[in-house]
Amino acid sequence: MVKNDRWIREKAKKGMIKPFTEKQVKSGVISYGVSSYGYDMRISDKFKIFTNINNTIVDPKKFDPQSFIDFKGDVCVIPPNSFVLAASVEYFRIPRDVIVICLGKSTYARCGIAVNVTPLEPEWEGHVTIEISNTTPLPARIYANEGIAQLIFLGAEEICMTSYADKTGKYQAQKGITLPKI
Repeated sequence: MVKNDRWIREKAKKGMIKPFTEKQVKSGVISYGVSSYGYDMRISDKFKIFTNINNTIVDPKKFDPQSFIDFKGDVCVIPPNSFVLAASVEYFRIPRDVIVICLGKSTYARCGIAVNVTPLEPEWEGHVTIEISNTTPLPARIYANEGIAQLIFLGAEEICMTSYADKTGKYQAQKGITLPKI
């Protein structure tokens, strides 16, 4: 069952989302905060911009951190046909009976900017590391401290047997942008 705005507000008061924006903010910004059946999370002002300057192979088992240029600012420009990593402003603590699906915001999608986040598993917690791709042949802007993706909270009929915390997942309690781990 998809969880509504009332459920999200109740769970946020118990620490599920910090900082929490109780109403959707949308005047002059790409919207963030509570929506009817989800929560629009924001991205922080720290980015890792992918570069092929070292001409390395992208390998998730042996990822070269020098494939990124660190950048901090209110606006990040993603090179054509490239991507950046960023982290959510919000820190999430997902309940054991919930899984969260993340979808990119339509404002960015209409500009050829795609957002990829894996599901937030039951009892996972941390800042969400977000991959933001520029699928266009032109540079593209994204804005810090504004909405980047919508989270949809799906409640289970039964509590899962093994949560992310039970598995001692490698991305548990991550802070900031987290690179691939094995």
